[in-house]
Amino acid sequence: MNSEPKHVLITGSAGAVGRAAAKALLARGHRVRGFDRVPGAVQGEGVVGNMTELDALVGASGGVDAIIHLAATPDDDDFPSQLLPNNILGLYNVLEAARLCRVPRVILASTGQVNWIQLHAGPWPVRVTDRIQPRYWYAATKVFAEAAGHAYATNHSIDVLAVRLGSVPRSLGQVTEISGSELSQDVYLSPRDAGRFFIAAIEARAGFGFEVVFATSQPVKSWRFDPEPARRLLGYEPQDRWPDGLEEEHRRFAAGLTVPGS
Repeated sequence: MNSEPKHVLITGSAGAVGRAAAKALLARGHRVRGFDRVPGAVQGEGVVGNMTELDALVGASGGVDAIIHLAATPDDDDFPSQLLPNNILGLYNVLEAARLCRVPRVILASTGQVNWIQLHAGPWPVRVTDRIQPRYWYAATKVFAEAAGHAYATNHSIDVLAVRLGSVPRSLGQVTEISGSELSQDVYLSPRDAGRFFIAAIEARAGFGFEVVFATSQPVKSWRFDPEPARRLLGYEPQDRWPDGLEEEHRRFAAGLTVPGS
């Protein structure tokens, strides 16, 4: 290990990315505390709570060295009833909990959907300095998350890393979608590489302030998102390429699907 063991809070620990992050961090020797509406999401510590409850998040954030904030409504949905409480108020509560508990590092899950038009039309790779072009309301909440993260990093001396995550399949339907799209395969993020990314993000040097990076596995054809910021800041090097690293059920399913160009 390149650093002392860290105590890490993962919101949304029952999700596909949360499980991958927790598994990798625990195997690396870090301590993990999960926060989710579902009990028993990770091995060891677990807190059952809702992202709309500031007190619950403050209680869960006590004594941790970093927060990985993954909990959110994961795609476009009704804004007043889903995106507003889960993605906007939940973000506020996480950042406030970090401030109140003096947590020195927060990793915010953003999305490649904030660069939606360029992702599909080029030029590639999309760079973190390119113009924001959010797909719709879900992506707009992630633009807000990046802006809020910048504000907290600046005003409260917290290292905030916004990571525009590639696609970690959550269902067999998403495996089908990725199997049928060369672009989707290029922005695939395997659970194993997601774990590698979060290890790198937790163990990276302190004092970087606010940064935005992309995280995907290796592309099948070409880099659609610029890998250099994550490589430079974190030393993150993906090892997998679609369909490597899929969970067992998803891997068996993907093996029976037609791959473009085959």
